[in-house]
Amino acid sequence: MSEIIHAPLNFACMNDIYKYLLEDLRIAITDDHDLVLEGFKRFLEKKNIRHVETFTTAQQLINTLTSRDFDIYIIDIGMPDIDGFTLIDIVREHKPDAKIIVNTIHQEVWIIRRMLDKKVNAILSKSTDFSKITEAIEAVINGKQYFCPEVRKKLNRHRLTLDHPSEREIEVLRAMARGWTSKEIAAHLFISENTVETHRKKLFLKLNARNIADLIVKAIARGYINASEFDKNPEA
Repeated sequence: MSEIIHAPLNFACMNDIYKYLLEDLRIAITDDHDLVLEGFKRFLEKKNIRHVETFTTAQQLINTLTSRDFDIYIIDIGMPDIDGFTLIDIVREHKPDAKIIVNTIHQEVWIIRRMLDKKVNAILSKSTDFSKITEAIEAVINGKQYFCPEVRKKLNRHRLTLDHPSEREIEVLRAMARGWTSKEIAAHLFISENTVETHRKKLFLKLNARNIADLIVKAIARGYINASEFDKNPEA
């Protein structure tokens, strides 16, 4: 894994060459909130990062991937038109070496885990001060990984003590929380019932759960699912 940077970075100490590199950076910001886009753009321009383009939909960014190159992609995973994780995959398909910073309101453990599985270069919380974006950019262009303080705190609390469910196991877990049978889960996910049972067993082991009720309670407590998962049916 890339080196993780924790300490605040002092931009006043950068040499002239590094400042020039910042001025030459091309950054794409994708977010469906105009105020967020404008705030980011103004802040980055004050830091002499002059080449900043903003996109209010995921599709707008996708439309540029064959014609323009950016050094850094700042992405909100909560885009309304295309799932943010799908957008990350599309960007990486076109730009395998893309440096991606996720800016999100989500701090659930399973979502953070999913971002890590996508090998994003940095994770920022939307509640974090704008100044953290410059720390993230400096880390990323130096080949390091960056987590804002809120995300880092959550990682420190969970990552070393929990064996996290995989993305597929989370899907099975979500279906179990809805009360689906193994047959219904298999049909919905296009996998065999035996595979579903394997995922179920792993979930019980990873969450050290005694029964389904205990599994769901622990899953909610650790942020893998939430109460809204209970009101869906297999056709949803």
